[in-house]
Amino acid sequence: MLRYILRRILIFIPTLIVITLLGFIISVNAPGDPIERMVTAAQSGGEVGTQTINQIEQKKFWRKKLGLDLPIFYFSISSLSRPDTLYKVFDKNEREALDRLVDRYGNWEYISEYFLSLNNFYNSVIGFKPDTTLIKEYDQNAVIETINQVKFEALALKSTYQHNMIEAKFTKLSLLLAYYPFLSKFQAPLGNVHYKYIDVEKNSSTWKNYIPKMNFYAKNQYHRWVFGDGNWLTGEGSQFTKGLIRFDFGTSYVTKQPITDVIGAKIGWSMFFALLSVVLSYFVSIPVGVKAAAKRGSRFDRTSSIVLFMLYSLPSFWIATILLMTFANPDVIHWFPASGVKPATGYPETASLLDRMLISLPYCILPMICYTYSSFAFLSRTMRVSMIEIIGQDYIRTARAKGLPENKVIWKHAFRNSLLPIITVFAHIFPAAMGGSVILETIFTIPGMGYETIFAFQNNNYPMIIAVLTITGFLTLVGYLISDVLYAVVDPRISFSR
Repeated sequence: MLRYILRRILIFIPTLIVITLLGFIISVNAPGDPIERMVTAAQSGGEVGTQTINQIEQKKFWRKKLGLDLPIFYFSISSLSRPDTLYKVFDKNEREALDRLVDRYGNWEYISEYFLSLNNFYNSVIGFKPDTTLIKEYDQNAVIETINQVKFEALALKSTYQHNMIEAKFTKLSLLLAYYPFLSKFQAPLGNVHYKYIDVEKNSSTWKNYIPKMNFYAKNQYHRWVFGDGNWLTGEGSQFTKGLIRFDFGTSYVTKQPITDVIGAKIGWSMFFALLSVVLSYFVSIPVGVKAAAKRGSRFDRTSSIVLFMLYSLPSFWIATILLMTFANPDVIHWFPASGVKPATGYPETASLLDRMLISLPYCILPMICYTYSSFAFLSRTMRVSMIEIIGQDYIRTARAKGLPENKVIWKHAFRNSLLPIITVFAHIFPAAMGGSVILETIFTIPGMGYETIFAFQNNNYPMIIAVLTITGFLTLVGYLISDVLYAVVDPRISFSR
């Protein structure tokens, strides 16, 4: 048995590598720019240039913290025209514009000079603050509006890659800079940028796009995501992340908190409801299924089947709504709280663990009913079918022929051997506890993983989604391993030693 467990654990390794790789691919190719979501957009009021500088600094910081300033994987296949450092451009729109320009012209050395001169022009523009003595004879509101337009057009030019749009931006900037004499000092830098762009067009080398080139990167996003940004083996020297192998799933795009802290605060309630509902379901369903099989065709068998299938056919969200409207409604019967797992003011500071359990008990009754009832029919029918098959075996007939009491025949000889299908169902408890119940946790406002997962989907919080996917995959493997071990415990005929 020990050798089998060790062999299965070794099989976990390539499986987990595939799971992490799939999760990483999803996160990399997910739509949207995480940096744009995490950095607060500039609000009205104040100077546009100052706000833009703050945004740039924040983007640089978060890009480094999230590891987006690194190449994606250990290697990449590109063309001769593409540099192996394009990933260092922190703004996604600018990076895409440069990529398109490389596609169109294929001469990175000229494109990089154009982009460098454009950056210098843009930095000088956003840092420009006109002297009040220069603009006192003009309408100050018009002057500020013109300067803001220049800054906006210069920023837009950095993300533009279509030839006609680029030329239109140059024309617009030239007209704006001609409005006021104190803006004329930017004409020469703008002309230099335009000249660099003309060089890009004149020296087109599109043939380089058809020559493949392979790049290798020791430090990359996937390596950082799995092993952290410190020592890959020990984790020492980590600055922002310790890596997936040390249960560090990165930073939430919404709250900017570590994903591990968020999961640690949420998974407790999901685990509580999942495990308790399974215990209650098994406690009710197994005796019902065994009795229905032992008295096959009896009134109890028919009645229990009808009642359980009626319960199974009722959607959990509908039952949850009916229970809330009936037993948590001040206008009908106000026996239970409508939402949450504890009072809005929290637990008293002096409350012991038992006191907290008693305080939370009324909040848990209605959700627990909804968690549990739908499992009765499935588990009881699974147990019934398995018991009927076992009861028909020769050794059961032999036990009865020897005169053994019926209860002993059922519970000692038949029951144990009929547990294999139930154990198979048990394997899904761990991933279910991790994922939680999205519908029920949302209806009852339970602060669990289901509620957090749907919140992550609504807000494109991909690190949280990938963390749930990865942990669920790992717990699924653990669940099946436990099921295999329980097979051998329940049925001595099953042996993994060979």
